[in-house]
Amino acid sequence: MEKKRRMSREGFENLKTELEELINVQRVDVAQKLKEARSYGDLSENAEYDEAKNEQALLESRIAELKYIIENAEIVDDDSLNLDEVDIGMVVTLKKVGTDKIEQLKIVGTNEANFREHKISDESPIGKAAMRKKVGDIFIVEAPAGEIQYEILEIARDIQKEV
Repeated sequence: MEKKRRMSREGFENLKTELEELINVQRVDVAQKLKEARSYGDLSENAEYDEAKNEQALLESRIAELKYIIENAEIVDDDSLNLDEVDIGMVVTLKKVGTDKIEQLKIVGTNEANFREHKISDESPIGKAAMRKKVGDIFIVEAPAGEIQYEILEIARDIQKEV
């Protein structure tokens, strides 16, 4: 039996919204494209039909993937989070040891990771190393440039405006 994928409530709701959009809007659009392409006649040399079939295959694949993820999700609710140690849904303020560099990162499930939004996966090198650590703990991350040490300065529920 496969292990459940942990994710935040927000990430779970985003996946459900995406699934709904794919089923109720994009699936209808692709069906219309297929209908139009069929009306052009000979399907063996119909580029529009081939393109619509490919689009349909990709769409159905994504729908199946989202259904599987949603069915196998373990939701970590923000209000149940213990701020004593790093877990999914937490925002950690990290200091790169030996530098003045401080950054805030939100630990999220794999499907929610978005580095531009400072959201990293619990399975990423930093996310994995930070899990279950407490404020004041120092941990090591293996990076292509060598080992990097981080110190946990703060654990919070939301990203702070100023670091």
